[in-house]
Amino acid sequence: LSSEEVAKLAIAALEDVKAQDIVSINVREKTSVTDFMVIASGTSSRHVKSMANEVLDKVKEQGVRPLGSEGTASG
Repeated sequence: LSSEEVAKLAIAALEDVKAQDIVSINVREKTSVTDFMVIASGTSSRHVKSMANEVLDKVKEQGVRPLGSEGTASG
């Protein structure tokens, strides 16, 4: 999958669990670490944990191995 497709997959996963204020930022010109940052907010720490886990599950289903994630432990 291309980086654009992974970002779209993450956004779709976030939409499925009712994430709020979803924003995708193209950072290709700013960093060599990643091409896109996807940021979203939730209604509670439990909701944010669920959002993070949903994104991880969806990208793993497509064979993408995440290099890191935030939000799964503390929300």
